[in-house]
Amino acid sequence: MDNQQVLEAGGQQKKLFLRPGSLTFNDPYPAVKNGIWVYFFLLIFEGGLRKWVLPGLAAPLLIVRDPVAIWLIVIAWRRGLLKSNFSLSATFAISIFGLVTALIYGHGNLLVGIYGVRTLLLHFVLIFIIGNVFNRDDVLKIGKAMIWITIPMTILLILQFYSPQSAWVNLGIGADTGGGGFSGALGYFRPPGTFSFINGTVLFYSLSACFILYFWFSPKRYIKRPLLIAASVAVAIAIPMSISRSLFFMVAFTGIFVLIGFARNARRTGTMITAALVILTIFLVLSQLTFFQTATEAFSTRLTNASEIEGGFSGTFGNRYLGSLLNAFNVSGDFPFFGYGIGMGTNVGSQLLTGEVNFLIAEGEWGRLVGELGLVMGLAIILTRVGLTVKIAILAFKKLSVGDFLPWILTSYCFLTVPQGQWAQPTTLGFSVFVAGLTIAAFSVQKQEKKQEGNDLIAGRMPRLFT
Repeated sequence: MDNQQVLEAGGQQKKLFLRPGSLTFNDPYPAVKNGIWVYFFLLIFEGGLRKWVLPGLAAPLLIVRDPVAIWLIVIAWRRGLLKSNFSLSATFAISIFGLVTALIYGHGNLLVGIYGVRTLLLHFVLIFIIGNVFNRDDVLKIGKAMIWITIPMTILLILQFYSPQSAWVNLGIGADTGGGGFSGALGYFRPPGTFSFINGTVLFYSLSACFILYFWFSPKRYIKRPLLIAASVAVAIAIPMSISRSLFFMVAFTGIFVLIGFARNARRTGTMITAALVILTIFLVLSQLTFFQTATEAFSTRLTNASEIEGGFSGTFGNRYLGSLLNAFNVSGDFPFFGYGIGMGTNVGSQLLTGEVNFLIAEGEWGRLVGELGLVMGLAIILTRVGLTVKIAILAFKKLSVGDFLPWILTSYCFLTVPQGQWAQPTTLGFSVFVAGLTIAAFSVQKQEKKQEGNDLIAGRMPRLFT
């Protein structure tokens, strides 16, 4: 039985091996897929383990996903699921060389250096394992799981928002009675949900919004409409309840991608109008409820106060995103040629070197990379991540011409997390690599003439547009 017969008999689209030029379909490998699901659930509930379940092990649980990542890499390598490509080779070489220069010219601490390699390389490899092992059906299953989790997560957010910081639901890491919330507005704190910090809430709901929008605009009924409406209500509540501008901006950014998608393929204009009316109705109904009005007032107050300080939306966007990127190069002349050493810019590195958690180099990701590795190696890592994101975006945009919105919607998430997400923070690192892997897995390679296009992305080759 040839590959095409296997494809038709199985009724599922199989992805290609991570091997340049390969047209061989892979086997399902349920053990590897189960490992990816374990990584996914640990990503969401790791903070809960550190706050409520095993607070005495809060420190080691910070890297609870690392053993899973190592196991996935080992078994994927042994089964031929992980082959060399440009992105992996470049990141591997820079990680090893960066460790050597950190020990010779930088901070000189082996543990800090190893943790830096872990941050830079270990989880990055999972992008290609997930992208190769998962198929489109697996991505949709993750989306359905997100939909289900979104509802109880929002209930938890409401409890955290209206409870004092000393309440059990608001315990901090290690069962800290000082609370895990972060300063918000009008006396209310930004609730972290099941995560260690508010960034987990932002990343979780941003991904949920991607799947909710896709399910609304998809012509197929992947999930029941009442569940989709309930999840939409949950995200609508979570946006003001989080008192987070980042969540608002990320969801809005995904909305812009949706509009671009419909401009590219206008056959679903009716679907877009219907979904827009449903979402508008949800907000109108919620706006009549007191608990939602209170959260909205706190959220709008934070937006106003922050905008006054940073100079409106353009100032906020410039300072938070573009400003942090450009600042990395403005201060690069102050850094040693080989940087201060890989791992020094992470919280764990700071704790090991100084006994305190501080931003020893820079809070922004690009500034941290350049400060740790120096301008040459730091810029190489930045370009590697930007290049991977651009290649994903190009292929996702092409998919719009045939009405495939899933990769494009997920690409909106990758745009904000893969190139310059704060990977020194474990939750941000986990969500960034996981969604990048899902986006690659979402590409459905079915026709013979489309196979090489998928290989070019997975093998790390630059699309023809750049050659």
